[in-house]
Amino acid sequence: MTEAAPVTGIDQFTEVHDRHFAEIYRYVAGRLGAQVAEDVAAETFLVAFDRRRTFDPARGELRAWLFGIATNLVSRHRRKEARHYRALSRLDTPRPQEGHENRVVVAGQLGKALARLTSGERDVLLLVALADLGYAEVAQALGISPGTVGSRLTRARKKLTPVLAPEATDE
Repeated sequence: MTEAAPVTGIDQFTEVHDRHFAEIYRYVAGRLGAQVAEDVAAETFLVAFDRRRTFDPARGELRAWLFGIATNLVSRHRRKEARHYRALSRLDTPRPQEGHENRVVVAGQLGKALARLTSGERDVLLLVALADLGYAEVAQALGISPGTVGSRLTRARKKLTPVLAPEATDE
């Protein structure tokens, strides 16, 4: 089955689920934590199945459409996501003293940095970072222009740099 083929039957949809579930799960887990990721990822495919006849391959890729649904479901869990990032920011995780591990960003600092972003900036950043979507796919998933994706990503990076730069420059 190709990405452009309409998804109407249960067999076709099972193939879509099997092909994309793991990446949707990883994206949602990165946003909300592993505890709810399976439920939200499963809900993504339930919504997609219910709306399968509305998918128009002429408007974009199936993968981006699925990430758009997942992002909308994540937004329903915003308060939980915000609590997740606040909890991460309170973690006092000691850094290793030497070696490759010094380049790893401490979860507490990452949580603080993500909490500083607007929801739009966070959505764009995490679709790029966790889902590995390109600008056009992010734009399609969120229903915004690729230019807006670029500007939100630039703003997010500017906000993250002061928090993460000390970690990124340690050697």
